[in-house]
Amino acid sequence: MINFNRVWALVIRYAIDTRHNYDRLTDVFFLPAMDLFVWGLTGLYLAQLTNGSENYLYVILSGLVFWVVVVRAQYEITINLLVELWDRNLVNLFTTPLKISEWISAFMVFGLFKAIIIMSFSALLAFIFYGYNIFSFGGYIILFIVNLLLTGWAYGFILGGFLIRFGKTIQTIGWVGIMLITPFSAVYYPVSILPHWAQTVAYFIPSTYIFEEIRRVLFTGAVSYDKLLISFILNIIYLSFSIWFFVWMFHKSRRLGLGRLI
Repeated sequence: MINFNRVWALVIRYAIDTRHNYDRLTDVFFLPAMDLFVWGLTGLYLAQLTNGSENYLYVILSGLVFWVVVVRAQYEITINLLVELWDRNLVNLFTTPLKISEWISAFMVFGLFKAIIIMSFSALLAFIFYGYNIFSFGGYIILFIVNLLLTGWAYGFILGGFLIRFGKTIQTIGWVGIMLITPFSAVYYPVSILPHWAQTVAYFIPSTYIFEEIRRVLFTGAVSYDKLLISFILNIIYLSFSIWFFVWMFHKSRRLGLGRLI
């Protein structure tokens, strides 16, 4: 049974680390702001080229704001795992009564908090500078966020599984791993412009359906619940597998000795 006090203790640890780490604060505020300024201005320029249509701008801003959810959910798993390796704390962590399920839960809870904070910050900037109101999606926003969180967690635990097995020698995947699925997720463009083989890959990625539906809402005001259901089913399958994979790699690494990772 999960002890929520231990989960919350880890969440607080990661929050304190973020607060006192300027690199991570840069990820929270500076980089999202720069993305919004650069790509928002690009969207404004495209809008001018298309006789004042704001659709291009809103497609780009929607992609930026919602993609943050996937990135943060994944990032907070891999980076906080790496924090334990960098601090040489992994062995200490598991000499306590902490369970692997509680560690996993802490990753997910902290990722949820960070995703909400950064998404809210990005949405606020988008509203101030471009008049983009994320709440125009209405109740659909909850469905979008839930599915994108699940996608980020699933991908994060897959990458985390490799990190817990091979350690800091492959730590780069903690940052760049998400780039492997970004082109196929159709964040800023429709799936239809991808090559045929890439379209096939894209439809196996849950976030693809969400960004297609985000654009559908922007252009038509409607949403396909069938596509949202497909995304949710894929997410449940992938998340279940990814957690199993992470736990399996953890136990395999533990048998080899967690001390070798530091």
